[in-house]
Amino acid sequence: MTQPSSSAALAPCEYKTGRSLGQGSYATVKEAVKIKTGEKYAVKVISKRLMQGREHMILNEIEVLKRISKGHPNIVTLWDYFETPNNLYLVMDLCTGGELFDRICEKGSFFEGDAAEIVRVVVDAVAYLHDQSIVHRDIKPENLLFKTKESLSDLVIADFGLSKIMDPDKFDSLMTTCGTPGYMAPEVIQKKGHGKPVDLWSIGVLAYFLLCGYTPFDYEAPSQADELQNILTGRYSFAAEYWYDVSDMAKDFIKKLLLVDPHERMTARQALAHPWLRMYQAPVDPETPQTPNVDLLPHVRERFNARRMFRKAIDVVKAVNKLAHSPHGSANNLTHQTLDVSEYRPKDDGNGDLLVIRRE
Repeated sequence: MTQPSSSAALAPCEYKTGRSLGQGSYATVKEAVKIKTGEKYAVKVISKRLMQGREHMILNEIEVLKRISKGHPNIVTLWDYFETPNNLYLVMDLCTGGELFDRICEKGSFFEGDAAEIVRVVVDAVAYLHDQSIVHRDIKPENLLFKTKESLSDLVIADFGLSKIMDPDKFDSLMTTCGTPGYMAPEVIQKKGHGKPVDLWSIGVLAYFLLCGYTPFDYEAPSQADELQNILTGRYSFAAEYWYDVSDMAKDFIKKLLLVDPHERMTARQALAHPWLRMYQAPVDPETPQTPNVDLLPHVRERFNARRMFRKAIDVVKAVNKLAHSPHGSANNLTHQTLDVSEYRPKDDGNGDLLVIRRE
């Protein structure tokens, strides 16, 4: 980030930070309290040193959040931002209700209508983003959070670190390869240029995942290379043993999003008008065929938990491999290396006495 200038104002910090909520490669997310009001927030504390050379990413995230904050109930709000000589701080909604799939797994039941309502909420929020010429580029369950633990809590889209403001007159002007592999659209992998349709592809993957507990392109794919090839060719199926209780309407919705050609995919507004999403908003019509009212949770939870355990195992392998190539030690010194990582955590957290830098 830039250093303080003559036009920058110094002011006492208005927040006091508390427990850590998460740790990334260059940022820590902490719970914080606004000192004057007692209101609680989540504060993303970003190390300027670790972000050196990538400052544009944070400036872009701030610009995106400023444009969309308070504009839609299902999009996280940026309430404040400021900096110190060492860190940048983004003050956002504190979402205490947990990630989407963790919440689903805690439920007593989960029906196709529940999945449709979740997808409808996400599509509606993405339609708002696209109306503002913003592409999220990382729609996935981990970035969908519940604001509170209450049963009727709002679900919000979070983490706009990869989002981009597009030229409204251009269809595929973005070129950076980014996103999460299982949810990444083929045009992103091919580096042909991409735009708003990548979010609809990700929503198709999300809908598939919600209804069966696994993503479409890694089913029976022995390696990530095979998964990427399946994405590029649009090769997936609805395995009968997992999909026999899911309606044809839901499958049609997914098929119209998981199209390799981005020009053929439904837009967000078209997806909102799809019969699968509209059916669960309207009162039940006895003359209209209904989807199967079957509890999907046992099978979804079983497959999702298996994937979660596999992902944790992969994370451990990555950590050990990283330590094995570290100049400070080997994988045999795991505890020591984990403790050493603490030096990268931001140390000038707001405590009411810290002077912060505020810019326009």
